[in-house]
Amino acid sequence: MPPAEMRELVRYWREEYDWRAAEARLNEWPQYTTVIDGARVHFAHVRSPEPDALPLLMTHGWPGSFVEFLEVAGPLTDPRAYGGDPRDAFHLVLPSIPGFGPSGPTTETGWEFKRVARAFGVLMERLGYDAYGVQGGDWGAAVSRELGRIRPGNVVGVHLNLLPGAGATAEPGEAELAALEPAERERTLASWERYRVWARERQGYADIQATRPQTLAYGLNDSPAGLLAWIGEKFTEWSDPRTPVDRDQMLTNVTLYWLTGTAGSAARIYYERAHADYHGQPPEVSHTPTALADFPRDNFVPLRHVAERTDRIVRWTSYDRGGHFPAMEVPELLVEDVRSFFGSFREGVTSGRARLSPG
Repeated sequence: MPPAEMRELVRYWREEYDWRAAEARLNEWPQYTTVIDGARVHFAHVRSPEPDALPLLMTHGWPGSFVEFLEVAGPLTDPRAYGGDPRDAFHLVLPSIPGFGPSGPTTETGWEFKRVARAFGVLMERLGYDAYGVQGGDWGAAVSRELGRIRPGNVVGVHLNLLPGAGATAEPGEAELAALEPAERERTLASWERYRVWARERQGYADIQATRPQTLAYGLNDSPAGLLAWIGEKFTEWSDPRTPVDRDQMLTNVTLYWLTGTAGSAARIYYERAHADYHGQPPEVSHTPTALADFPRDNFVPLRHVAERTDRIVRWTSYDRGGHFPAMEVPELLVEDVRSFFGSFREGVTSGRARLSPG
């Protein structure tokens, strides 16, 4: 982050940003903690006023938090109040991944995304939801996809705004390209080029967090300016410049990391995945209906022909704006995509324990 930009951001955070206003807004959501698999799990549980709303678990990623969903919670839980159809309502469960924010710091190792998915499945059981949808991006996408894979009898659909492992990570060969339709061939080349840029210029943070998260933690938990730089640049680089993340919302997210002392434990999810026994293996197949909302300025270009090798893709929508944080950048697009996808899964749902058929 350039020094002038950093100085201005620090000045604004110190002199103008209003944490108490942000805190009051977050506290409008009912929030709870429970212990699952030895870890404290924080979650917001925002029930819809509509009795037949569909339960939906939304999971954040890094360097985000449940703060990511501030702009989508209202339209999703109470569409009637936002000029929408009340039949599109959801009961939202917004957990903090163990190690992140109010769910951290963790006190033991091993919290990779598969363990997180198992814990969130238990959370939904405790809340009395037998049938529900899941949604996520970044690490939230990995958690959501895994939850759909291991609980196909409970998860009616998986909605993602990033599909792990669906981009080109090796230069495509001539035979592979020749077998594709022209549009998919062009997209495959674009996917490979974006991955090359990522690997060469942007993934250094991930390498550090996957190998030395504890060393990094000493600096980030000791310096608010250092934490702001480490996280703030990701919100700048990973967002569509046409739809930037609101500065106050980004600072609320950073402040949450600072006040809970979780920069290191949140970063550790990279280390745990990199050292898990399944790391480097192909993704396991999921048969749960899956939708992807593809935003053009995300870090990777997903490929449908790759995704369909392991996932049951039933909806794929590409948008003309938005980046890595669509719930913060283009909330109206994400809300509409979520509503459209889950609309066909609502038959038989009630607000409590209910089975439903994907139809």
